[in-house]
Amino acid sequence: MKIISSKSNLQVLHEDNHIIVINKRVGDLVQGDKTGDKPLSEIVKEYIKDKYNKPGEVFLGVVHRLDRPTTGIVVFAKTSKALERLNKMFSERATQKTYWAVVKNKPPKNEDTLLHYLTRNEKNNSSKAHIKEVPNSKKASLDYKIIKELNNYFALEINLHTGRHHQIRCQLALIGCPIKGDLKYGFDRSNTDGGIHLHAQKLAFTHPVSKEELVIIAPVPNDVIWNSIK
Repeated sequence: MKIISSKSNLQVLHEDNHIIVINKRVGDLVQGDKTGDKPLSEIVKEYIKDKYNKPGEVFLGVVHRLDRPTTGIVVFAKTSKALERLNKMFSERATQKTYWAVVKNKPPKNEDTLLHYLTRNEKNNSSKAHIKEVPNSKKASLDYKIIKELNNYFALEINLHTGRHHQIRCQLALIGCPIKGDLKYGFDRSNTDGGIHLHAQKLAFTHPVSKEELVIIAPVPNDVIWNSIK
């Protein structure tokens, strides 16, 4: 997909009057948190204000989030109408999200559906996947398939059925396939940029206002491993 604009660490994949879709980079924080670091939402506001010479405060709604070390598609709403409809769409899972992940160990099967029960630890911002239901757990489901075998790694395509905290990361870890660079979930060393090899690669959804069917594809980061998968 052609990148419409690339400015101030911002890759715009799609923009119209109601939504703007960004290809998030490693380290970008989608929404402000206790770190105090400038979030992507503020960078996008500045981009809109500058591009359209808007006076005053720019409206921008955060629809969903990606973990800070991951990359890929993030959708923001530019109008309150779009925000309300997108929130409903994402909460009802009326979108199709496809991720790419790079893992060191080969999964037990070339393709499979993973069904686990996740518990969340707020203190250390992590989740744990369990084979059976446990107290306070939430059901988590995804499909994966191997799309490429590399020299030392395996590239997986993942489709989510649920949207749990760190779902892909902890579910893959439970089957012995932690994501490259993901120290929190068992990978043995970090990536040099502090990120992990998990990328929100494709998003298919209905435009909240025009009702057009959109399929957004985010180019992978420019590194040796990702470039060998493209």
